[in-house]
Amino acid sequence: MAASDDSSSPHALPLMNGLPNASIPGGLPLVLASGSPRRSQLLKAAGYEFSVRPASDDAECGLCSSVTAPELVARYAFRKALDVVRKCGDAVVLAADTVASCDGLVLGKPDDREHAAAMLRRLSGRRHDVFTGVCLWRSTDGRCVVDVVRTELQMKPISDATLTDHLDSGRWEGKAGAFGFQDGNDWLEIVGTGSESNVVGLPMERLAEMLRDFDRLSTVVDLSDDSFDSADRSQY
Repeated sequence: MAASDDSSSPHALPLMNGLPNASIPGGLPLVLASGSPRRSQLLKAAGYEFSVRPASDDAECGLCSSVTAPELVARYAFRKALDVVRKCGDAVVLAADTVASCDGLVLGKPDDREHAAAMLRRLSGRRHDVFTGVCLWRSTDGRCVVDVVRTELQMKPISDATLTDHLDSGRWEGKAGAFGFQDGNDWLEIVGTGSESNVVGLPMERLAEMLRDFDRLSTVVDLSDDSFDSADRSQY
């Protein structure tokens, strides 16, 4: 399906302005293998033309809990891209997966309000990491590249009242770590020069680099083999 406009303007947030853009390898259509409105907003704000075809839920199942956060997002991004590449025509498929991590514990999307509260209490007053795995896959020749971007965040101590307000707002739903950097929470700040868009769900700076240098960075992957290891991604 085509990307649809969100009710809020993607240009309302400072992080959406001045995002880098690059040409799609081979001039092919770009397909976003994600139903995330935040990733669509980022791509639209950067000026990309694309369609949306979310990966099936099965693409995010079956990984053991012993994998690290960077390996987890790399593998899920790979699986999502593979799922969509098998169904689409000639295109470059873009897939991504984002999690937060604190003390080695992976914090994905909360299951419910209580789970969200537990995540935020763990993160309150502490530094933690947000990892996004990005996969680009060109269906015409099977060339694929996967990368992971890390951004470090500092969360200020959250009072009970602030926590309750955040939970009541529902803004924790569907977001890794139970928060959205784009929601303007004044209790979150990026440490150093990390990517803001990475925290939202798609590192736009790295994406542009991967697109520009796709032929050099990518390798051919056999579509009949759904093993992430077969693509030689052992660095994760």
